[in-house]
Amino acid sequence: MIKLTRLNGKTFALNAIYIEQVEAFPDTTITLTNGKKFVVRESVEEVMALVREFYRSISVFGVNQDAEGADVER
Repeated sequence: MIKLTRLNGKTFALNAIYIEQVEAFPDTTITLTNGKKFVVRESVEEVMALVREFYRSISVFGVNQDAEGADVER
């Protein structure tokens, strides 16, 4: 899950696995695989960084972290 902020300032957690696309219209709009859309305060780049970190945390990219938090290739 990634933590995001709606335009009204309320935060929510979104399961990043279901993100299909992230666009700026100019507000950042996230479209899920089921067609549902979320407009958030974070930039496209920030959302992409959160998604990358999420996938790293569940070891989808084949990169784990050692005890000190450094990336370790599998």
